[in-house]
Amino acid sequence: QVQVVESGGGLVQPGGSLRLSCAASGIIFRIFGMDWYRQAPGKERELVAAITSGGDMNYADSVKGRFTISRDNAKNTVYLQMNSLKPEDTAVYYCHARAVLIEYWGQGTQVTVSS
Repeated sequence: QVQVVESGGGLVQPGGSLRLSCAASGIIFRIFGMDWYRQAPGKERELVAAITSGGDMNYADSVKGRFTISRDNAKNTVYLQMNSLKPEDTAVYYCHARAVLIEYWGQGTQVTVSS
């Protein structure tokens, strides 16, 4: 059974940091590209950061220089380090695992940036 489980969300003040984790099981993790998406209330889900199976990374312009995606294939886990958080980063963050003709989503973790 495939499971994709996010953790690490919470409430943080503007300028603060959080690290999200996404643990995947039931898949050959090292061959999957892994992404972080987010969805704010009333908005469409958007891609925040992506890392390929080979380790290439891409970021949305809105988070470049503040967020860092990384993966640990030995732990079947992908991370999103979020620094200098802003209120507009408030959203549900989703982990997405993708390979040829197949994809899996996590259930999401809430990130709220507020004073």
